Amino acid sequence: MSVQPVRLFGDPVLRTPAVEVTTFDAELRKLVADLTDTMHDEGGAGLAAPQIGVGLRVFTYDVDGFAGHLVNPTFDVVGDEEQTGPEGCLSIPGLRWDCTRHLHVVARGWNVHGEPVTVEGSELLARCIQHETDHLDGVLFVDRLDAETRKLAMAEIRAAEWFGQPEPVVKVSPHPMFGRAR
Repeated sequence: MSVQPVRLFGDPVLRTPAVEVTTFDAELRKLVADLTDTMHDEGGAGLAAPQIGVGLRVFTYDVDGFAGHLVNPTFDVVGDEEQTGPEGCLSIPGLRWDCTRHLHVVARGWNVHGEPVTVEGSELLARCIQHETDHLDGVLFVDRLDAETRKLAMAEIRAAEWFGQPEPVVKVSPHPMFGRAR
């Protein structure tokens, strides 16, 4: 278990849809531990595997006393209510903009042992579930902003001190979870 470098806006892994996890083993448990350690070290409410350069459908969360992880998550919207509020992202450090999300969701997925998990979330937890699931689909929250706010956000991102900096060199070996049956 260790803290991993977080990939920043502009890294292609953040725009690449993640693949489904097919093997629930020690490597997956290590990935979830690394995600959790990194999320806590960075002060985030959630972290998706692509944000540390791993293209698998896994994310961790720690919001308002609810902490855990979801493997191969999906979610359903509950009701028509929406919420608009400040949202940020560890891959877009130091910047936040108002983003509209569904107010209530029910997420379903698996834990690291391949057992089914259901998480019901409202407000911040619902926002986190939607945000992290978007990461797994190659979508960033700036894509969800209204046109005017998105234009402002892109200008602020381009002006950020970290924008355009070379990514840290991380040796990546093929992940054993690709292509094996559960």
